[in-house]
Amino acid sequence: MQLAEYISNYVVFDLETTGVSCNYDEVVEISAIKVDNHKVVSEFTTLVNPKRAIPYSATQVNGITDDMVKDAPVWEKALTDFLAFAADYVLVGHNIHFFDMKFIYRDCERYFNELPQNDYIDTLKLARLYLPQLEHHKLTDLADYFGVSTDGAHRALQDCRMNQIVYERLGKEIRKNPGLLKKCPKCGELMQKRNGKFGMFWGCGGYPKCRYTENL
Repeated sequence: MQLAEYISNYVVFDLETTGVSCNYDEVVEISAIKVDNHKVVSEFTTLVNPKRAIPYSATQVNGITDDMVKDAPVWEKALTDFLAFAADYVLVGHNIHFFDMKFIYRDCERYFNELPQNDYIDTLKLARLYLPQLEHHKLTDLADYFGVSTDGAHRALQDCRMNQIVYERLGKEIRKNPGLLKKCPKCGELMQKRNGKFGMFWGCGGYPKCRYTENL
């Protein structure tokens, strides 16, 4: 289940892939950072042999080549190791609701015939809620905003390190204004302030699947 909270124990993770489609593309790198009481306690990272050629367009983004992954473990082994590392921790990542989790769910079902039960938090969703003044909310945009180095961006481990700091900084924003984390009583999604014909109102973030609203 997707959460929208600031918590003290979690695992930040990130994938690099051969492309953006969870229907056709494969994972070429996975990294994760385990955090206990807001402190990094361990890291996990591995390249992955996708058993197919890595497109030039993907290499241009993440710098990962066929030669780099030729002796790497296959995804089934890397995914098994990642799940063991993550255990029952809440997963945290940037845009994982629409990207990374789709690969995780797809391949857990493919290899293990079951889905992981970890809850997860998407920092993209939190950033859009708490930093609406920003024009863009990519991870590098948030890192720049919070003064975090973006050197090495688009490799999984460095993105995890950036994201962990960004999540902690977002946590400070959440503590300042926890009232923004208003959940829909009908479906549990975050409510969002919207401007309608008769002024501002709370609308369910799950729209159009859920059309619950409340007057401000």
